[in-house]
Amino acid sequence: MTVSPLAEPPPGDSDFQLVERAVAGDQRAYELLVIKYQRRIERLIGRMVRDTDLVQDIAQETFIRAYRALHQFRGEAQFYTWLYRIAVNTAKKALMDLKRDPLVYESTLAGADDGDETSRLGNEPINEETPETVLAAREIAAAVNAAMEALPEDLRQAVSLREIEGLSYEEIALAMACPIGTVRSRIFRAREAISARVRPLLQNQMGKRW
Repeated sequence: MTVSPLAEPPPGDSDFQLVERAVAGDQRAYELLVIKYQRRIERLIGRMVRDTDLVQDIAQETFIRAYRALHQFRGEAQFYTWLYRIAVNTAKKALMDLKRDPLVYESTLAGADDGDETSRLGNEPINEETPETVLAAREIAAAVNAAMEALPEDLRQAVSLREIEGLSYEEIALAMACPIGTVRSRIFRAREAISARVRPLLQNQMGKRW
């Protein structure tokens, strides 16, 4: 169920209100939810699926499944958290069916949705940019990406939800179906692993004079 972004949901219209309207038979209400989250879900799936041609198909299947299960949404978590779990499960099922391996999540320095201000790190121009600083930034981004790739799936998923998707610990706990303490532990371990990989590069760059 892919919808062209012809309009945005009214500011005062919460996700839960849109869900209630959709359950009551208002098709446009669900279309507004699709418009709101389509790019974000496609970006999420794109970090899991190696074949980019499948991203839109899996996203469409995600929204179809969500629509069929809409009456089960109780507002106990944010709608995106609920939708995220459906997207992840749909993508995993597609990968199992196709016997393909998940792709590494993008580097937190490079993962970006144009409309997400928190995702612009690494894309903004910096002062006194030189070929050397650009190369250094690319090396650091590559190190972050390699560190993410090396993480176990549960750690990678937890830190991606926090750093890339911007979810709260409570939302991540709901999305991953585990206690908040487990979420905090996974994110801490993931950050430590990434930091250990990147720290030598940072120290090396700090010792240079451009």
